Amino acid sequence: MKKESIEFKAVIQQNGEINAAFVEFPFSTEELFNKKGQVKIKATFDDKVEYRGSLAKMKSDCHILGLTQEIRKQLGKTFGDEVFVSLIEDKEERTVEIEDDIVLIFNENKEAKTLFDKMSYTHKKEYIRWIEEAKKPETRENRKIKMIRMILDGKKGV
Repeated sequence: MKKESIEFKAVIQQNGEINAAFVEFPFSTEELFNKKGQVKIKATFDDKVEYRGSLAKMKSDCHILGLTQEIRKQLGKTFGDEVFVSLIEDKEERTVEIEDDIVLIFNENKEAKTLFDKMSYTHKKEYIRWIEEAKKPETRENRKIKMIRMILDGKKGV
């Protein structure tokens, strides 16, 4: 049985002066999800762009849902545009796919792997994406080494 999704239209808002966007979640997370804080969700914007993220309470009266630059690009929308949002609570465990070459460097650095495994999904995703975004093989290699060093130094993200 597919869970009822929550649907609403919202205007994409700019977060202060920075190139970050969000929409306000117009319902009570307490009533819908029994949660006051962060709620992990799976959303679809304009019935075409899927996203896994969270509804967050950010010094605001209501919860908000961020829209990355990538999502806005795919939608062809920006601040002030209206977007249709459909979402459900995300109860699946969040795992980060790790490519073989990164697995190998972790196998050589067990302590870093242990620390990495304890990190939040978001921090893991950030590290892996940073490595995968490298355009040149040597940049990728350098980033893998840097990642291990940063993890061992206790840095949570890139």
